[in-house]
Amino acid sequence: MSDLRRVTVFVRGRVQGVGFRWWARARALELGLVGHARNMADGRVEVVAQGSAAAVSRLEELIREEPTTTGRPGLVESVVVLPGAPRDDLSGFVER
Repeated sequence: MSDLRRVTVFVRGRVQGVGFRWWARARALELGLVGHARNMADGRVEVVAQGSAAAVSRLEELIREEPTTTGRPGLVESVVVLPGAPRDDLSGFVER
């Protein structure tokens, strides 16, 4: 796939203990992405997503979207997206 893209998205706000990881996983699976969502010790959620560039961009849009049209739980205050090299060893999308 020539347009394969992988990003790590750090989401800050009220995003732990509210179902944000579950929501991110559901949206990622709908978009055909692989990766994970996990809570970080500093209160952020890390979302690693890989798939078509269009699908990854759409997930980023949904994470940032205000107001949410997909029932995103919590409150997103800031989002930082770091690009990464696509990996062959990713499958499925899990909550960690």
